[in-house]
Amino acid sequence: MRRTLLFVVGLLFVVSPIEAGGSRPTVKSKYGMVVSSHYLASEVGVEILKKGGNAVDAAIATGLALAVVHPAAGNIGGGGFMIVYKNDGTVTSFDFREKAPAAAHARMYVDAEGNYIKDLNHEGYLSVGVPGTVAGFDLALKKFGTRPWKVLTAPAIRLAEDGFPLSWSMADDFKWLRSDFLRYPASAKVFLKKDTVLHEPGALWKQPDLAKTLKRIRRSGRDGFYKGETAKLVALDMKRNGGLITEADLAAYEANERAPVRGTYRGYEIVSMAPPSSGGVAVIEMLNILEGFDLSSYGHNSAQYIHVLTEAMRLAYADRARHIGDPDFNPDIPVTMLTSKEHAENVRKTISLNRASKSDLAPFAEAHESSETTHYSVIDAEGNAVVVTYTLEYGYGSRIVADGLGFLYNNEMGDFNPVPGLTDSTGKIGTTPNRVAPGKRMLSSMTPTIVAKDGKPWVLIGTPGGRTIINTVLQVILNVVDFKMNMAEAIDAGRFHHQWFPDVLRIEKYSTTQDSQRFLEMMGHRVVTIGGQGSAMGILIDPETGVRHGSADPRAADARAVGY
Repeated sequence: MRRTLLFVVGLLFVVSPIEAGGSRPTVKSKYGMVVSSHYLASEVGVEILKKGGNAVDAAIATGLALAVVHPAAGNIGGGGFMIVYKNDGTVTSFDFREKAPAAAHARMYVDAEGNYIKDLNHEGYLSVGVPGTVAGFDLALKKFGTRPWKVLTAPAIRLAEDGFPLSWSMADDFKWLRSDFLRYPASAKVFLKKDTVLHEPGALWKQPDLAKTLKRIRRSGRDGFYKGETAKLVALDMKRNGGLITEADLAAYEANERAPVRGTYRGYEIVSMAPPSSGGVAVIEMLNILEGFDLSSYGHNSAQYIHVLTEAMRLAYADRARHIGDPDFNPDIPVTMLTSKEHAENVRKTISLNRASKSDLAPFAEAHESSETTHYSVIDAEGNAVVVTYTLEYGYGSRIVADGLGFLYNNEMGDFNPVPGLTDSTGKIGTTPNRVAPGKRMLSSMTPTIVAKDGKPWVLIGTPGGRTIINTVLQVILNVVDFKMNMAEAIDAGRFHHQWFPDVLRIEKYSTTQDSQRFLEMMGHRVVTIGGQGSAMGILIDPETGVRHGSADPRAADARAVGY
């Protein structure tokens, strides 16, 4: 891959091929569009749109289909967030993040001496939080939907009953996780032939137990999951295997409608997710900081550009660790302060243009957050926009299938701080806002975001990636606003990540030049090259023509933008 080097005011920077005019095209449509991590789910969403459903209807049908065709992260056993931006200017969000069971407590992952029991919060039945996805979809459907559960569940049920051909990437996943699946008989039944044999790429994969679970949702909506047969089987499975979730936990779960966080960047409106997601607050804080720099003059992914963004990332992630958690348990989260221009101005003054700062080990720390999540973006013909990010935590969650139900449990309890008060330079964080408590929602980095122009949705964006989610969404927005990239270019462009602790700058391979990397090291950054970051799914609506330009991240093998 050839790159052009320019020398400006002593700094080497790179012009990538996409900036020079070469890139893959976006997918275009005049009416509706869905961009998701699996082409079959995108097609399901578009079919709902074609038949008169709105963006919320399509988002729910897409999410249910992903639970069948994208088991790595598509889910009814996990949770997440949805933002709705209607064409009449109504903006709201739905929080269906998982919750800790009633029997959970702050010291459940440490021994009698207070030492962390390795991976107890990530593996096994104690890692499972009360799922939120079905309740979140139900709340959104009641508020904005136009189609009944019977219609929205039908495509997912069909895919589960009739099956679909396994892609190479999914077959490889099953091979990689075979030993994990063999630990749990219900998982082996679903993911392996005759409980032991691997499925071949192209084989028709059917999920009859999942189809039965979806049919109960078809009949009874929310109650078809949180009460009755499904709830009884979950509670029985938990009791048999040392888990904490009970029928009472499931019946008590409620999704919340919340006001999203809002900000501005160079005249554009930013609408993103409020706590318990940290993503919206952090993205707006970083954009406020960066608004004071002439980023386009630095050159995309130049040493100077990467340095300035890294410093903004470092400072915003420190604020994230210090302040953000479940607002129902932390009523004094200073969202207004953190997203203010004044706070950004004060933070900006601490950034040196030629020297990396150091991540001070203050009394913070937080849990590891897995990179396996999924995001999808939807717009209908009337201009109603929906962005959804939801997750099981790890890829394939806990790897435990609910016995007799066909869906994977999440392992989201791992997103809580596992050791109260312990913060160290490896990235563990033990701050009070994100400690385990009964009924509490764990902190998240999920960042479904809508950028609006003149009061209308302009860019719909989100991504999986654990703690990298925030920085991937940030960079896609900057690529579009500051560097005038189209949606495909903005998503394809190389990415980098810093999260305060560990104090490491991770840069995707080929994202910048070796000279720029050396310059960053001379400035004091510890640089590590990585293979890939995130898997963004985006739509850009041309404000003049109304044409929808969609792009699915090429980092995701089965992802696709579908429009009509």
